[in-house]
Amino acid sequence: MASSECLFCSIVAGEIPADIIYESDSVIAFRDIDPQAPTHVLIIPRHHIATINDLEESDAERVGRLFLAAREIAKQEGFEETGYRTVMNCNADAGQTVFHIHLHLLGGRELSWPPG
Repeated sequence: MASSECLFCSIVAGEIPADIIYESDSVIAFRDIDPQAPTHVLIIPRHHIATINDLEESDAERVGRLFLAAREIAKQEGFEETGYRTVMNCNADAGQTVFHIHLHLLGGRELSWPPG
């Protein structure tokens, strides 16, 4: 299922260009256009799911694949051992601006806590 009005579905379909750095049958990852760290990648399922609240039991493997992709990207970017952060926002008050679930992968520098 894809949403015709979803920016990320358009990227998955190849209709909008993105700096894609990782692809699998179920996941695509690309560099964020407004990076908050030296490496800031968005990892999305190819299947459209608007928010975490829309997840179903059948989506468990799909979401797990996002984290496995994050691990692989951290390794290829060279900060697997030094550390990285993964973040997934749910709805507007949490900062979600594109309503297609996505995992933020941030790394390449020391990240402070607490965030925003």
